[in-house]
Amino acid sequence: MSTDHQKYSTANQAAAIRDYAESHHMDIVRTYEDDGKSGLEIGQRHGLKKLLADVETGHAGFEAILVYDVSRWGRFQNSDEAAHYEYLCTRVGIRVIYCAEPFENDGSPLATIVKGVKRSMAAEYSRELSAKVFAGQCRLVRLGFHQGGSPGFGLRRALIDEQRSFKDLLTRGQQKSIQTDRVILVAGPPEEVSVVHRIYDMFLGRHMGEQSIADQLNDERILTDFDRPWTRGTIHQVLTNEKYIGNNVYNHRSGKLKQPIVCNPPERWVRCDGAFDGIVSANVFLQVREIIAQRSVRLEDHQMLEMLRRLAEKVGMLSGLIIDEQEDMPSSTSYRQRFDGLVRAYALIGYDNGRDYAYLDVNRRLRTWRPSIVTAVVDALKKRAFDVFRDMDTDLVTINGEWTVSVVIARSIEQSSGSLRWSVRFDMSLQPDITVAVRMDAANELAKDYYLIPRLDMAAWPRHLGFDNSPFIDGYRFQDLDILSALAARMRLREAA
Repeated sequence: MSTDHQKYSTANQAAAIRDYAESHHMDIVRTYEDDGKSGLEIGQRHGLKKLLADVETGHAGFEAILVYDVSRWGRFQNSDEAAHYEYLCTRVGIRVIYCAEPFENDGSPLATIVKGVKRSMAAEYSRELSAKVFAGQCRLVRLGFHQGGSPGFGLRRALIDEQRSFKDLLTRGQQKSIQTDRVILVAGPPEEVSVVHRIYDMFLGRHMGEQSIADQLNDERILTDFDRPWTRGTIHQVLTNEKYIGNNVYNHRSGKLKQPIVCNPPERWVRCDGAFDGIVSANVFLQVREIIAQRSVRLEDHQMLEMLRRLAEKVGMLSGLIIDEQEDMPSSTSYRQRFDGLVRAYALIGYDNGRDYAYLDVNRRLRTWRPSIVTAVVDALKKRAFDVFRDMDTDLVTINGEWTVSVVIARSIEQSSGSLRWSVRFDMSLQPDITVAVRMDAANELAKDYYLIPRLDMAAWPRHLGFDNSPFIDGYRFQDLDILSALAARMRLREAA
């Protein structure tokens, strides 16, 4: 369990399992527990891994496994993962019993269908919760509140109440305990603020580079906010982070649902300018930013790439932090801006860090193609509806002021076996009445077909589609958008009485 609230606290689960065992004349010989762990992945689930290891090595010493309900295996985004773990237990003759489920886990078609639906619902719960949490965080950021992370050298986190009255300063690692309280950034101790001013003065007035500034501060035995020596990268952060002029900027990087962290383009950042009193003037900050940007402007593309290639040969690996630590080359930000991301810059010099980033190019193409498919949906609706409104911020389409349509693009993914599957992700925050899932062809260049999914069935919808699916799924599949146009038409009804 990842929260100690309501029915899913480990104590409540254990009590329910004990009651079940007693009423069925069972003895509990061992308990496996993951307290305070996320169910999105098995990585930190030491209790679950120990259970599976005991089962597979033949050291179980029990005949059945009592589980509170289907979701307790985990809220894995691929629902087949939970089914796999259950199968590992049942294939060696150990029964899996769900104590709080209204069905017998007896392998019957009904039990199989219900478990599949519940696994999908468990995954959808996490996706919907993630979307709601992210939307809430973005709203708080736009209101000027700090959302996680270190405040930075020279700044502190201040706790305020719902009337925005100051309550206390939070120390490192300390969190707020009252839900209605909020956190903002304020100026830190005067001696730290003075060091920040010195850093800007050394960079602008004395024309010192980041590494030289770091060396001088280290010679004076001045440590960072984490009590570590200064580096070129940490100085660069002080010189380029907008929080020093009072701007609240969020979503620079994201990694939802335990997915790999990616750097987001500026248009996806969430910001509130002037959220709090900065400790550096905006004029000084902009001068510094211009100087840093000019470092790369004076260099040709091939010169920047050659410097990046030499760095890769020198240190054996590349990252944004490693680039920022170098005194004699542009910053990682400059490479991102010049080459449309670090990954593309790495590809241009032939550097491979072992990760497959091909999906980034596919996603970039699909983002470019998305406006045209939304336009096609709108045009199809306009054929029969008298009023079609498209929200340009969310692409949510409202028909006749009565019902709504959202569009998601399901990109194709080639499996190791050579077969294709399609990834479907709903935007639950929009709450559309119908979602049009556009299934792309193998090259992710053209629409293959369309699924029209009503909101009622979204919770049970699988995360991935195969080439052929169950009748329940493929019953919503259409080769074109004519059916959507027909749905938009109004029908005349004869008077009943």
